[in-house]
Amino acid sequence: MNFNKTTKLGSTGITVSRIGTGTNRWAYGENDEPAYEAYRTLLDRGINFFDTAEIYTGGRSERLLGECNRRDGRPAVLASKYRPSEDRSTGKAFTEALDATLSRLRVETLDLYYIHMPPTTGSIEVLMEYMAEAHESGKIRSVGVSNFSAEQMRRAADQLEKHGIPLAANQVEYSLSHREPERDGVLEACRELGASLVAYRPLSRGTLASQAGGGRVDEALRVIADRHGVTPSQVALAWLLRRDEVIIPIPGATKREHALQNADALNLTLRNDEWTDLDEAS
Repeated sequence: MNFNKTTKLGSTGITVSRIGTGTNRWAYGENDEPAYEAYRTLLDRGINFFDTAEIYTGGRSERLLGECNRRDGRPAVLASKYRPSEDRSTGKAFTEALDATLSRLRVETLDLYYIHMPPTTGSIEVLMEYMAEAHESGKIRSVGVSNFSAEQMRRAADQLEKHGIPLAANQVEYSLSHREPERDGVLEACRELGASLVAYRPLSRGTLASQAGGGRVDEALRVIADRHGVTPSQVALAWLLRRDEVIIPIPGATKREHALQNADALNLTLRNDEWTDLDEAS
């Protein structure tokens, strides 16, 4: 079974690579050159979707991603996140946070803006109104949520629909060792709403890459990786890519070699029996 190496971000017109890149460990002033080499390598291999957040390394991840984007100059799809809290639940706080993110990323328009997690104060509907205003003003191209349940996703989508805006994505943890989105209805809700499921920790904090668990999943990954002459992490990513076309894994990459491994997972096609072996083992 072959799959496309690009896809649409949810029901938007934004084209992204089937694998993205998480930048939560990027930190301006700390690992600038290795991150830039990873960034260039990823774009060279067709990976154009980069994920950050205002809270990652205290804003330095956004700043470094923005610098990489400026230095390289090629088109890329950038995503970041707003984290709601009790002391920043107003429209003014939202706008100030978005403007600060745009400044750090050095862009006028952000391709995808997420609500980082469900609000503990205020409502999802109010946050979606803030998002709709940002969309209509041209500051963001699409709207996403992160760590939202299926019911919370539907509430967000219903509110956005009043403005003719689709919910582009829900970013949640998903991997061979964390398959909760299949059980809690999030994967099905993504299908129903036409939203992408952006999978963070697709290598389970590196344990699937390092074979740290030593269980049935690790054994199956090792056998399949050896057969294809690839790494266990590439097999784990290939399993997710084949699991459902709405899934976009975003493994981290702080070095060129990580970038190469992640990108080359797009070239791996698992046999039916290999995919089933992994599915049953996990």
